[in-house]
Amino acid sequence: MTESLIVRGSRRTALTAVGVLTLLLCLAGLVPAGPASAAEGPLATAFTRAAAAHGVPRDLLVALAYAETHLDGHGGKPSASGGYGVAHLVSNPTVHTLEEAARLTGAPVASLKADDAANVAGAAAVLRARADALGLDAAARADAGRWYTAVARYGGASAPEVARLYADAVYDLLSAGFTARTPAGETITVAARPVNPDRGALANARDLDQPENRTLAAAAVDYPGATWVAASTANYAVSDRPASDTIDRIVIHVTQGSYAGTISWFQNPAAQVSAHYVVRSSDGAITQMVREKDRAWHAGNSDYNHHSIGIEHEGYVDDASWFTDAMYRSSAALVRSIAARYGIPKDRSHIVGHYQVPGTDHTDPGPYWDWNTYMQYVTGGSGTGNPYTPEQVCGSGYSVIDSAALGTAGTVYLLYNSGNGNNCVVTLKKTSLGTATATSAYLEVQGRSRVTDSGDYGYYAGPVSASAADKCVKWGGKAGSSSYDSPFEHCG
Repeated sequence: MTESLIVRGSRRTALTAVGVLTLLLCLAGLVPAGPASAAEGPLATAFTRAAAAHGVPRDLLVALAYAETHLDGHGGKPSASGGYGVAHLVSNPTVHTLEEAARLTGAPVASLKADDAANVAGAAAVLRARADALGLDAAARADAGRWYTAVARYGGASAPEVARLYADAVYDLLSAGFTARTPAGETITVAARPVNPDRGALANARDLDQPENRTLAAAAVDYPGATWVAASTANYAVSDRPASDTIDRIVIHVTQGSYAGTISWFQNPAAQVSAHYVVRSSDGAITQMVREKDRAWHAGNSDYNHHSIGIEHEGYVDDASWFTDAMYRSSAALVRSIAARYGIPKDRSHIVGHYQVPGTDHTDPGPYWDWNTYMQYVTGGSGTGNPYTPEQVCGSGYSVIDSAALGTAGTVYLLYNSGNGNNCVVTLKKTSLGTATATSAYLEVQGRSRVTDSGDYGYYAGPVSASAADKCVKWGGKAGSSSYDSPFEHCG
């Protein structure tokens, strides 16, 4: 993108003011770089045109839509929270971005629901309206990072920490880049790029992706590794299970929406629905929203609500791209924990899909849910072990780049976050899980002092993180009697 602009500029003695502005807008993703757009498919063209028409960074708009729907409009059918189209324009009792888009663009509501180009244009108009309300001028709008609060407000969450979760998901995608294939077979790519989100007041909101926040309201969390975010009290019934009602089954759901959007919906008193847990697609992160002792309204059947635990999984029933191995493994570990605590048999008579609940009209988890793989993990196939993943411990944006076995006692992992240039080290135990035993993890950036986390831990040591862009790192850890110490490596 930038290369073609720079080459054209080098043929002149100086860039004009218009040329400089064009370059800046291209770098921000606001306009395409020249003739490459001629090869775009219809949905990519819709994003490009909508972004240009409304002065919105094109790749930010794509990232927002991908976070919501994986660029699948689902034939104009609504999500669980009443969202439509690839960019999830919402119409429910408290959020009305669908109607707002109709007012801003003049497009009929029916078109905004079912037509991809109209839907994307509507989303761009709403997002620009959020930016205007925040007072972003042209210079600010040219910086994708300055749109953070506008993106958070587009999501419609009422709680600051959920608004931050929503916006962070979009900016993680924008930073890391991604390639998506639409249901029509079109491929759309967003290139990775450095981006510095300006979180504004949301910088002070609880970051639900940080491991230390899992200990908040610890008494409310029934499962280690889950983050607590309370559902609205209008969406579940306080109870005293298992004293009042036995818990003898687990119901598997699919959210028909995004992770952050589902959490927000369960916080909305108008929803009149909830689940005990929500599991994220990308990394298996888990949020608990209703205590297991209480009755979440998830099954659409009073008997099942009285006697079951409901687990929602981020995604849509007709799109297999949401059902990742990380999600399966994390959910299976959760199911094993629940089954052990309540004596629930780990079989398909007691671990059921929502479609199996008597009287339901739901089809989730749908035809793309891999029950064979999932149940292998649940029953102790290759899915047994630590309920945490390295990505969960280090937080959003981190990916594993190296690891070393610590005998049979555990594994130490080195992760990297391309968005901020940080490395992170965590040691995950494989034995004596839940029992505090000596475990450690360390990270040493060349030229700086080593940072170590060492103690008696039940599941992991760490995370230990540090900025290490353009630096070599030494890393390692210990579990049981085994340890690992790397040389300085992974330089740059």
